[in-house]
Amino acid sequence: MEILRTPAERFSDIPDYPFEENWFEVDLGEGLTARQHYVDEGDRAAPPLLLFHGEPSWSFLYRKMIPVLVDAGFRVLAPDLIGFGKSDKPDDIEFYTYARHVDWLKQWRAAVEPRPAALFVQDWGGLLGLRMLAHEPHLFACVVASNTFLPAGGSPSEAFLAWREFSRSSPDFAIGPLLDRATATKRSQAEIAAYDAPFPSEEYKAGARAFPSLVPVEDGMEGVKENKEAWPALAAYDRPFLTLFGEDDPVTKGSEKFLIERIAGAAGQPHRTLSGCGHFSQEDRPEELAAGVIDMARKAGHLA
Repeated sequence: MEILRTPAERFSDIPDYPFEENWFEVDLGEGLTARQHYVDEGDRAAPPLLLFHGEPSWSFLYRKMIPVLVDAGFRVLAPDLIGFGKSDKPDDIEFYTYARHVDWLKQWRAAVEPRPAALFVQDWGGLLGLRMLAHEPHLFACVVASNTFLPAGGSPSEAFLAWREFSRSSPDFAIGPLLDRATATKRSQAEIAAYDAPFPSEEYKAGARAFPSLVPVEDGMEGVKENKEAWPALAAYDRPFLTLFGEDDPVTKGSEKFLIERIAGAAGQPHRTLSGCGHFSQEDRPEELAAGVIDMARKAGHLA
């Protein structure tokens, strides 16, 4: 297996992404390490906010939200998951596991910002972030969740099964056009190219191809047991927890009810289903998402 590094020149013309690069060395296990990239904007002493992306995006997805959140008074941290964005990319699909990704992200968080933080999660950002919250709820001041869930077996939707099969077997797994199709608003050619930038060739896409098959949506899958064990702590989380889901997302639409009904901190919050909003809600409705984070952080006493 090789640990691939996307050439820096692939990111030379990224639009609306003026953020400085920051790096952390992750212990991948088996004697391997990888360089993880993250955005770190705002006063380092300010209340921290973690923005976790999902599949197959990267921190570019948060470019519209980050300035608003910094202006509100946060220290904003947005990592690129291993295998995505500017971070290094193991080229073996089998090397990517749910448990490893949780561990890698925990390493980053403990080293970079161990204080209690606000959390925004979408897609796989939720599968990772909500598991982390269940393990250490005292480290999370409040949560906003968009188009995500913490699955623990059951029966997957037809839309998800189609996506899983496409990610496995499509000979042309074009990331940029995929992001464009999964938003309600059209992406520019420069934005589509920005989502393609991390993946100069097929071997760089091992993580992107692996993730859909790692979602524990069927009984017996790896991760089902761990998520079932995580749910009691997640359900008991009593700090502000808000859902803002896109109504045009065929994969996660309706999943918010499981979060709203089961998580203590979700009671009485102004949950919304956002119109004109697809799976990648950060592209379609960034202002509303940022406002939700600010509102929850103030309710939690995390932000003045």
